[in-house]
Amino acid sequence: MTETPRFLMVQTSLLAVVLVLHTYVGLHIVRRSLIFSDLVLDQAAALGALVGIYFGIQYGGVGSYVVALVAVVAGSAMLALLKPRNPLVPREAVIGILYALALVASLLVGDKLAGGEAYVAKTLAGSLLWVSWPLVYVTTAVYAALLMVHWVFRRKFLALSDGTQDLTNEKLWDFLFFVTQGIITVLIVPVAGVLLAYAFLMIPAATAALFRKDWLGAVVLGWGVGLAACLTGLGASYHFDWPYGPTLVVALGVVFLAAVVCRAIVPRRAQP
Repeated sequence: MTETPRFLMVQTSLLAVVLVLHTYVGLHIVRRSLIFSDLVLDQAAALGALVGIYFGIQYGGVGSYVVALVAVVAGSAMLALLKPRNPLVPREAVIGILYALALVASLLVGDKLAGGEAYVAKTLAGSLLWVSWPLVYVTTAVYAALLMVHWVFRRKFLALSDGTQDLTNEKLWDFLFFVTQGIITVLIVPVAGVLLAYAFLMIPAATAALFRKDWLGAVVLGWGVGLAACLTGLGASYHFDWPYGPTLVVALGVVFLAAVVCRAIVPRRAQP
């Protein structure tokens, strides 16, 4: 197999795997109006990786993933525990503050690294061009395990989003939800970067939420629309020699805007 078909096949496989769980988790985030929580965890993972570099841990290696995981677990705990009781301070404000702190901390650590600007840029833009089949296999296995966890405890996680039942130990389940979100963040941020990882999570889910209320239908629609947008971006990036990650973000964004226009002009019916 020549280099181009091999490149396109491995990229398509990773995108197809990633978008399943990201769309599902993104629907939870959209329905709970925790829009920037993923940015907190994405930036926490990037901060963990930068701290690892500061202590001599190679970026993208096993040690780097471990340090990033520790950072997102800490971030998950803060997201679950820091819930203002004062109605004048929305939870999203706290989430925004946490994101700002994680970003500033990343910049401060990057400033102390030799070539720090390049490392900070890499955490934002990722290195999708270097995706390999072993990474696809590992991602598939981990994502499948996380999907199984969400299936086994689906009533608990859905109760967080739908409010269909009283949930005991709500903060614990909130923490576990954010941890699963953080694990996928740890896997995807080194290759996709913070911005594209956020786009994977939010844009397909938000697009699907415009048209579907049911979970399965929304996941299928979001996955299909997201994959079509990403493959279009992949083709445009390859053909026009545009930056890979930003092109995918633009492609996803264009599809979302088109969905918003379509939703505005098409007569509304009861959503399935």
